[in-house]
Amino acid sequence: MDARLNYFAAPAAGKALKHFMAAGKALKESPLPAALQELVALRVSQINGCAVCLDMHTKEAAAAGESAVRLALVAAWREATVFTGAERAALELAEQATRVADGAGGVSDEVWGRVAEHYDEEQLTALVLLVSFMNTVNRLNIITQQPAGDYRVGQFH
Repeated sequence: MDARLNYFAAPAAGKALKHFMAAGKALKESPLPAALQELVALRVSQINGCAVCLDMHTKEAAAAGESAVRLALVAAWREATVFTGAERAALELAEQATRVADGAGGVSDEVWGRVAEHYDEEQLTALVLLVSFMNTVNRLNIITQQPAGDYRVGQFH
C-alpha cells in the first residue's frame, strides 16, 4: 500500500509540516505525563480510525511503560477499572473534543469540570492542544491513506 502523497517530498508541505511537527515535539515536553499523552493520542486515533497513529501511539505507549491490558482497554475505558480518575477525565475530554461534529455539542461543562479537578491550567492547555493536534494529524494521514505497521519507537521525535 502506498500513500497518496509524500508530504515531505513537496517543498511547501515539507516546510509547513516541519513547523507542525515542532509543535508536536513541544507537546511531548509539556507537563502531561508521557503515558497519559499516549493514551489520549490513542483514543483520539481510535475514534478517527487513523491506522498510522494507532500503530505509533500503541508502540510509544508500550515504550512508556503502558501494559497490554491498559492499551487494549482504551477503546472501552468507561467499563475498565484500570484507569485512574484523572486518566478517565482526560479520555472523556478527548472523546467529546474529537466528536464535535457528531451533534454532541462539544465539550460539556460537566466534562470540563471533571478534567479541571485533576489538571492545572498549564496541563489543561497541553491536553486541549494535544487533542487538537491529534485530530489534525489523523486527518492528514487518513486523507492521504498513509500506510501503517512500520513505525519504530521514537521515529518522529
